[in-house]
Amino acid sequence: MKVAVIDIKGKETGRQIDLSDDVFGIEPNDHAIYLDVKQYQANQRQGTHKAKQRAEIVGSTRKIKKQKGTGTARAGSIKSPIFRGGGRIFGPVPRDYSFKLNKGQKRLARKSALSLKASEGNLQVVENFTFDAPKTSDFKNVLNGLGLSDKKSLFVLGESNNNVYLSSRNLKGVEVITHSELSTYKIMNANNLVVLEGSLDGIQENLSK
Repeated sequence: MKVAVIDIKGKETGRQIDLSDDVFGIEPNDHAIYLDVKQYQANQRQGTHKAKQRAEIVGSTRKIKKQKGTGTARAGSIKSPIFRGGGRIFGPVPRDYSFKLNKGQKRLARKSALSLKASEGNLQVVENFTFDAPKTSDFKNVLNGLGLSDKKSLFVLGESNNNVYLSSRNLKGVEVITHSELSTYKIMNANNLVVLEGSLDGIQENLSK
């Protein structure tokens, strides 16, 4: 699969690069994408939610009314869930939401997500660039040149670049990561995927194992 390489102004450089069909050209597996995104989101949950059950409520243990003769249901404790201020029935308790997903399935999910972006025309290969100093306006110029100023975008770098990262940090809807941080969730969460030339070898090497 051949893709034109463009510069940060959105103009073609006259060069093309080969993208691996095994990574960017497979038939997307929607279920694998769903499972990987679900696992990512589940792993973000703290699971510290807690509601008090009747045994944990502080209150009197006195029987609140006589057993018979009131014409209503029997009641033995003010801590009963049917009374205001009582315990909660089947309330949430602290738990771990994470679950295991096989490496092969996670790899398939990432390849499916990349192939989906490529087939939809939402993947751009941009030549490597850097900034002399962190400057938000410089990154805005890059977004304008690529036609991404109003779109949620994910930039994938070959290696960590502090100036590029800091220049993008204050911009809403833009995220800059290295190829080793690439995940199915991040790919699917962005409208456009901007892959720098220097990151392609790392992406394809990681997903071709």
